[in-house]
Amino acid sequence: MKIGFHTDAFNSAYYSFDKCLEWAKTNGLHYIECGLIDGISWAHGLGYYPHLALYEDPVLLRRKMQSYGVEFSQVDAAYPLSGKDGPIRGVPYVIKSIQWAAQVGCTRVDTTDGLHAPAGLSDQEAMDLMKRSYEQIIEIAEAHGITVNIEPHGYFTTKPEFMARMLDFCASPHLRMNMDTGNTFIAGQDPVAFLRRFVDRVSHVHIKDVSESLAAATRGKQTGIAVSHCALGEGVNADNIKKCLAILRDHGYDGVLSIECEGQGGPMIERSLAWLRKTLAELKIKAE
Repeated sequence: MKIGFHTDAFNSAYYSFDKCLEWAKTNGLHYIECGLIDGISWAHGLGYYPHLALYEDPVLLRRKMQSYGVEFSQVDAAYPLSGKDGPIRGVPYVIKSIQWAAQVGCTRVDTTDGLHAPAGLSDQEAMDLMKRSYEQIIEIAEAHGITVNIEPHGYFTTKPEFMARMLDFCASPHLRMNMDTGNTFIAGQDPVAFLRRFVDRVSHVHIKDVSESLAAATRGKQTGIAVSHCALGEGVNADNIKKCLAILRDHGYDGVLSIECEGQGGPMIERSLAWLRKTLAELKIKAE
């Protein structure tokens, strides 16, 4: 398996994406994931935001990343597709991200639904809306050879019965799942059972622990975690993560494990990286 990280670990540190590349090189990581901005932001322009805008030239960026020995495992285009504005805002954003990802050399784009049931729509209406959206998205993804992942992060996607229906929106190998150990847990699901059900559809994995205090306050009341303020191995989800890693090992998964946690400018994500490397070794999983 391969180890990577999401640059949202450095949101609070106001790192630039370039500084994230430096951190990856220093810590011996070759895979990175970041969010995409469809537009312009002052924080990004001033170098205080660790994600990328779609106006960045993808070929020049790919060359820069190669100089650091780093490549994308996935780019994040997770604008909620379940609401009424999913077709008019989310779909164009995801399509642009797919086209950009193909040029930058990234083969996966992450998508999801909204945190709450969409106002003014029944569950069935929202599912019908998303099905039409994903049909449009997958047509473009197939043309560019991109895998579109659905991440459990919202009202629909953290419920196994809805996730199963969403993964069957299109009869295409380009529609798959991004497993998230933390979001499934905080939503009140068993991450191990969730992964076991969908392991055949997984193409990317977010490794996220959950603090005891957050779990006590919000488990079963939220559907996702913006940024987990808990290092891997230090929360109440650590045993579930280990079991998930064993399932992935036994299934022959050789993709990326993307660390998601608050970095604290380095110390917390460095502890997470050390724990993950140690745990993979204990599970006899070769790590890249």
